[in-house]
Amino acid sequence: MKISNDSAVPVYTIAGAEARPLPDWLVRRRKRSLKQDAAFAQRVELLQDFEFQEASQCVRVSEDGEWVMSTGTYKPQIHVHNLSQLALSFERHTNTINETFQLLSSDWTKSIHLQTDRFVELHTAGGLHYRTRIPRYGRDLAYDRHSAEALIPSVGVNAEGSGEVYRLNLEVGRFMKSYEVDVGGDDMTTTGAGSLQGGINAGSVNTAAIAEDSHNLLAFGTSLGTVEFWDPRSRNRAGILSAPTDAFEGRSEISALQFHRSGLELATGNSSGLIHLYDLRSPVPILKKDQGYGYPIKNIIYLNSATSSRAQTAEPKILTSDKRIIKIWDASNGKHWTSVEPAVDINHVEWCKDSGMLLTANEGKQQHAFFIPQLGPAPRWCAFLDNIVEEMAEDPNDPNAFNKNSGGDVYDNFKFLTMEQLRQLNLDHLIGTTSLLRPYMHGYFVAQKLYEEARLISNPDLWQEQRQKSIADKVAKERESRIRGSKKVAVKVNRRLAEKIMEREDKAERRRAKRVLEKGGDDDVLADASGAAPAVEELDVDADAPKGVLSDPRFARLFHDEDFEVDEASHEFNAINPSTRLPKGLTAVEQEALDSARGSSDDDSGSGSDDEPAHAQRAADNTRISTASYKKAGHNKRPGPQMVVSSSVRRSEPSRDRSFGARVAKMRAQRPAGGTTTTVVGEREITFAPERRGKSGGEAQGQRHDRRKDKERRSASNNAFRGM
Repeated sequence: MKISNDSAVPVYTIAGAEARPLPDWLVRRRKRSLKQDAAFAQRVELLQDFEFQEASQCVRVSEDGEWVMSTGTYKPQIHVHNLSQLALSFERHTNTINETFQLLSSDWTKSIHLQTDRFVELHTAGGLHYRTRIPRYGRDLAYDRHSAEALIPSVGVNAEGSGEVYRLNLEVGRFMKSYEVDVGGDDMTTTGAGSLQGGINAGSVNTAAIAEDSHNLLAFGTSLGTVEFWDPRSRNRAGILSAPTDAFEGRSEISALQFHRSGLELATGNSSGLIHLYDLRSPVPILKKDQGYGYPIKNIIYLNSATSSRAQTAEPKILTSDKRIIKIWDASNGKHWTSVEPAVDINHVEWCKDSGMLLTANEGKQQHAFFIPQLGPAPRWCAFLDNIVEEMAEDPNDPNAFNKNSGGDVYDNFKFLTMEQLRQLNLDHLIGTTSLLRPYMHGYFVAQKLYEEARLISNPDLWQEQRQKSIADKVAKERESRIRGSKKVAVKVNRRLAEKIMEREDKAERRRAKRVLEKGGDDDVLADASGAAPAVEELDVDADAPKGVLSDPRFARLFHDEDFEVDEASHEFNAINPSTRLPKGLTAVEQEALDSARGSSDDDSGSGSDDEPAHAQRAADNTRISTASYKKAGHNKRPGPQMVVSSSVRRSEPSRDRSFGARVAKMRAQRPAGGTTTTVVGEREITFAPERRGKSGGEAQGQRHDRRKDKERRSASNNAFRGM
């Protein structure tokens, strides 16, 4: 895709970038050399084989928007493209060059073609259905759907000296009486029965137009520069529109006609490149436009779109084209809007209805396709063009964006509203009439300024509500900041530590704020009243609490550098922070030491009670070490000598009423023969003698066999010194 013009409204060339056809050998060489070219690799090929060997004559889009039929040469042939597949469906050859054609059905299956050899051909899906010949050469072809008649303006005059428009009735299958139009004679002065029927200067009916959407009036443009209107119901002439006297110097023919869909406006184009807009209620043109090159006007199209796009302008536009340039201008004042000038001559222009796509039949090998985003959205069969154009236009430095004044402002200052929200704001009547509403998916993008004004009109008290809400939000924010600041932990590592510090700081700040609120003033007020700032002890703040650690630059790396990350699963961390570990009971030694300490204090107090057996029983149970806890502690990991711990505490023997010395003496007297020695209460001396394990009988039986005892057995390695 590339920009085809330098105007404020860009036109993107989708197909037909190459102006002149190149030889096949040169095309192949260029393709080989362009393999590494990124721009060539990213090119957009809209329709496959959208071209002819020499030139194209006419192109039409079906009413359903699914097919494109075009005719061209050489050899004379017809191409039909399936737009849903973006490819050529089939091609069909004809005997002679096609002048023009019309599609009779909503798709491509029925069509009528005017050939240059005076034949009219009817084609169906199966091929050529019927062909008939007309008396004189045809100049144009139109189809009246109300009467099922094909109208063929022709060259020359009949026996009465009038030009003819042949009527081929497709319902009854025969020619009807022709419309007789005054076209003059060979001498350009004689009309009527005295005119000659042949000659190079013979008059002709050049073009025809039908007001299908309104009153169905027929208009025929002649070589005299006049336009005759005929009523198909009475088959009589309804009126004649003469060309203005200053429109041309000499003889200028009408070459193009087009009715507005209202039926009250008519656009005419002549062979001098002038376009006139007429109101049918007045013989004076309301607007005159010059194409600029002086070539005959080939096409006039009213661009009235039923849909709209985000970049479309709602003002009605008119497209006019000659063989050099396509111009689009404003129908109300004639102001130029945009234009595109291909490098080859144009034969016909077709507009894809309700879109910004233009297709051309031209003298070049490739047919052209142009896309104008501001004219309308991309057709349904190539909707991806909208995304491509958006990406190209979103660059604010792009001078060829949707317009140079607001390049790149695609959805800036726009608010998305659904259809229901538009109805609530009473904006649904603006759909399709202004560019302030840009359709997108299931809703519309509405200009922010228009949205605010519409919301204010629908709810006049809205501004007061918004003002009160903003004041309340501001007051609440100030109160919140005085009591508690809204802080967020924004750290990379040691998040739990940061949250813990923040929690402690928050608690201290709450206590300080509570103290301030109780006295009814701020810190500054308290300091001014007492002459000094309140002490830390008065505010009930922990002096050891870390204040401002997160904001202190000296500790910044602790929360942002991964090298300072604290491993909470390490042994050192668990040793320093025992509260972070899972709740775990005391070991037997710790519990016995605790009970002994309690027992010694009870002995000093001399308290003797009936609960001594219960204490003894509890102390004995606490001295036991469970197998699971012992293995979990990692003591039973390697084989070796086993340690046996035995307790001399008896369950039924009371010990609280005896003195410390008596208890120690008794322990020494009851010292076991080996293994454990008790010195004082709560201490144990454990001795053990490692013993070497002897070989069992099973090991003797399973020991390795000594092959050296077998003198007769040979070694497998033939090493005689192995057994020495």
